[in-house]
Amino acid sequence: MAKYRKLGRTSAQRKALLRSQVTSLLYYGKIVTTETRAKEVRKIAEGIIAMAVRERDNYETVTVTAKVPRKDAEGKRVREVVDGKKKTVYDEVQKEIKKDSPSRLHARRQMLKIFYPVKEVPQKGAGRKKNTKQIDMVAKMFDEVAPKYENRNGGYTRIIKIGPRKGDAAMEVVLELV
Repeated sequence: MAKYRKLGRTSAQRKALLRSQVTSLLYYGKIVTTETRAKEVRKIAEGIIAMAVRERDNYETVTVTAKVPRKDAEGKRVREVVDGKKKTVYDEVQKEIKKDSPSRLHARRQMLKIFYPVKEVPQKGAGRKKNTKQIDMVAKMFDEVAPKYENRNGGYTRIIKIGPRKGDAAMEVVLELV
């Protein structure tokens, strides 16, 4: 018996399809797809969610000193002349950062292998490249999805059958996060 379904595609196409659907499922919370695809997507998505739940609090907070350029009222960098050259003035600022443990870093990299980049376009500036913003899916997994499922042992997704598709009569389902 095979370990996975081939879905009638080459390995590169199949991997791209599954990555795309997993990214969409975890970004939107639900997708509509065929039953066989949903079962494959479910395997990958549940593994990612389990990884996020396991590594959710596995970091330490560290205070670091960072050099930040000083800015004027217009938001431009302040420059002063030193030895005949204009140089930017820097201030030292204390920042708190999260330092991942090695296992959380590994989990982050495993997730990055699967997720496609997600860009969010606001309704107001639709069609403009300037207003789009990149969504950090890994941070979303650790900060939003993992706390939701911390007391649950598996079974993070649900498949609901909605009937055959009109064109080819393939069984369509809704795959959603519980």
